[in-house]
Amino acid sequence: MKKPKNLRVFTKSKRDGRKIVMLTAYDLTSALIAREGSVDALLVGDSVGMVVLGHENTLPVTIEDMVHHCAAVTRSRPGLPVIADMPYGSFHVSPGETVRHAIRLVKEGGASAVKVEGGRRRGPVIEALLAAEIPVMGHIGLTPQSIHKLGGFKVQGRGHGAADLMLDEAVFLEEIGCFSIVVECVPASLARRISEQVNIPTIGIGAGPDCDGQILVFHDLLGLFEGIRPKFVKRYAELGQQAVEAVRRYSEDVRSGAFPAAEHCFSDENAHPESTLSNTSEAEPTHSSPPELDEEHGYLTSCDNGEQG
Repeated sequence: MKKPKNLRVFTKSKRDGRKIVMLTAYDLTSALIAREGSVDALLVGDSVGMVVLGHENTLPVTIEDMVHHCAAVTRSRPGLPVIADMPYGSFHVSPGETVRHAIRLVKEGGASAVKVEGGRRRGPVIEALLAAEIPVMGHIGLTPQSIHKLGGFKVQGRGHGAADLMLDEAVFLEEIGCFSIVVECVPASLARRISEQVNIPTIGIGAGPDCDGQILVFHDLLGLFEGIRPKFVKRYAELGQQAVEAVRRYSEDVRSGAFPAAEHCFSDENAHPESTLSNTSEAEPTHSSPPELDEEHGYLTSCDNGEQG
């Protein structure tokens, strides 16, 4: 069994010159797939609002949404550090209120750390989070929670003035105590300057090859989401198309009567008294005595194995 990774994987990887691999996850299935795919850390991103919850952007995502999905990821026991996005509105408040929201992500969601968008203007809340012993990942460049202010999903940091300002923001985030920084949608040359200037790891998304690590959205990588398709995304599979085809075949089989076939059916229990419920079985489960019916609710309340149902 592999030794579980913790947040030290970030500093150790940068020191050793090893690229850090991150991926978003939103539930048990995505977390386990990411773990088996050998990533180093998981981000429960507020991108859940777009790829799972159906919103047009990340702004409607609530702290309750993030706690719910973070807990689903950590219940998988992935053996990886799990970082949770602080959603819009959860840190645009007082430092004390910000800490209360972050504590929920740690205590109820099981997160190892939180991610906060923005640079110097987030100084007071980042300081408060660190004082509460909650590790913080920074996020500069295109910050999706600021799309109205930025005028949409646009590349940031172009031009000497903008580039110098962003570099200053990165240095600030290191100095204040962030353990890592996500750098999103900036020119590759600027991302390289930032990565060389700061001693904490940079995690790129649309920021070129010279960051200390990379992150992609789970659904983008696997071709599961047909919404926005950013230029920087490399799709390693088209599982959405495969899933549609699988459901289409299922629909055809049901309508034609081809499913369920004999191998998917149970025979009379007297014909196979020793069979069990499994994918190789043909027999139904038996009861030593009739199950009890809850008269108020109308469902079975006990079985011969003693479980409530």
